[in-house]
Amino acid sequence: MSMKKAVNKAGSFLGEFKNFALKGNVLDMAVGVIIGGAFGKIVTSLVADILTPAIGLLLGGVDFKSLAWVVGEATIAYGNFIQNIIDFVIIAFSIFLFIKLLSKFSRKKEEVKEEEPPKKPDDILLLEEIRDLLKK
Repeated sequence: MSMKKAVNKAGSFLGEFKNFALKGNVLDMAVGVIIGGAFGKIVTSLVADILTPAIGLLLGGVDFKSLAWVVGEATIAYGNFIQNIIDFVIIAFSIFLFIKLLSKFSRKKEEVKEEEPPKKPDDILLLEEIRDLLKK
């Protein structure tokens, strides 16, 4: 392959990548990932710092992370597994509620946009007026 073809291929590849990267959906997705990460940290803190100690108190001061089963030299930390399941359920439920709330707002925006009738061009209005006059 000649050098000129290689440069053209590289240029078209970079152009395609630029079009892909600058599309609104990719930017929206990137923002969503960043916000989702921050939201996940907040929910993880809520679970680890507030809910788990409260559940532990309700169960008689049980600390899930300290629950383990020792078999010989192996330690099976099933309490940590229970803690991770609780974390997952609460985080998944929180994200579900957040997405449901966002979709509710986006539906309201779509309903507002649909209510506006499209404006007819002036030439169509003039033709309709002429038609109505001819009917009379």
